[in-house]
Amino acid sequence: MSTTLFGSIARTTVPQTALRRFLALDCVVTAGNGLAYAAFGAPLGRLLGVGQDVLLEIGLFLTLYGAGVGWLASRRRPPVPAVKFVVEANWAWAALSVVSLFLWDAPTTAGLVWIPAQALVVAGFAYVQQLALRESASGPQ
Repeated sequence: MSTTLFGSIARTTVPQTALRRFLALDCVVTAGNGLAYAAFGAPLGRLLGVGQDVLLEIGLFLTLYGAGVGWLASRRRPPVPAVKFVVEANWAWAALSVVSLFLWDAPTTAGLVWIPAQALVVAGFAYVQQLALRESASGPQ
């Protein structure tokens, strides 16, 4: 991805700012999903074809994980090892989401659409966070 395209996506040419923005967006989306899964596990479970208990557990995990990502986003200079962990965790989440389609008994049509769609979003976060981390290590601070 060119620096110009990257800068336009991040709406800044400052790599550290871009990284923090992508982490903040990840926080909002992840914690938001987590809260929805935890609070509305029964109806969402029926909609997606996923068990209510599974959604509750995933929801609690995502809420806590999102809060951690938000803490990183709030740092002037997010610690590199922690950001690398978030990037790797996001790649893993995206891959495991696709694998889950084969492990669950009967995702509904909505589940067959939602699960890969959210996996793509998470993979997108991993990609732009990885680029921003690389840019912040090599570019102007």
